[in-house]
Amino acid sequence: MNLILIAPPAAGKGTQAKKIVGEYHIPHISVGDLLRETDDENIKAKMQSGQLVSDGIVTNMLKDRLQKEDCQKGFILDGYPRNLDQAKLYDNLLKELNIKMGPVIVIEIDKEEALKRMVGRLICPKCGSSYNELIPRLSPKEKGFCDNCGSTLIKRADDNVETFEARFQTYEAMTKPLIEYYKDKVYFVKSGSNPEETFERIKEILGGLK
Repeated sequence: MNLILIAPPAAGKGTQAKKIVGEYHIPHISVGDLLRETDDENIKAKMQSGQLVSDGIVTNMLKDRLQKEDCQKGFILDGYPRNLDQAKLYDNLLKELNIKMGPVIVIEIDKEEALKRMVGRLICPKCGSSYNELIPRLSPKEKGFCDNCGSTLIKRADDNVETFEARFQTYEAMTKPLIEYYKDKVYFVKSGSNPEETFERIKEILGGLK
């Protein structure tokens, strides 16, 4: 089992990826993490200077990762492909490694809901608990303080309207062509208020592919 996971900002992609890992025991491969964790000084220098790392370099890093033993039973691919050029490179990579193309799961969410999730997000710096001041059922019992450890909650610097709009527009511009490219492999899942319900739908999709 291998799959590509695509979602707009604040749709809960990270939460669903963790649930898939726990259920199916396959690795979650984030291309962003691969780039941040690399020992290649040239790549580090490019990233630190704000330059884009070429599609070829990214694909070669992914190739090395997919050949590791923990990927033999499958994997979740996150953050790649981001555009049509990368999608074509990925097709060639799968052929080279003799890996069958898996499903592409697109998590959908209403833009206004996504905005509330991102802009209202509050994080506990001590225990990592997450809350939302704009969604009543996710708000802390005492405003501004963690229910679990009592620490003062903080807001991430990039959890703002401007950043959200930029990310959402970028997502839409890049994702629509990918969805069309993978149209025979795409499955849509609605990001609901309950992550468990979203995950149940993903399991239904994956179970039907066996």
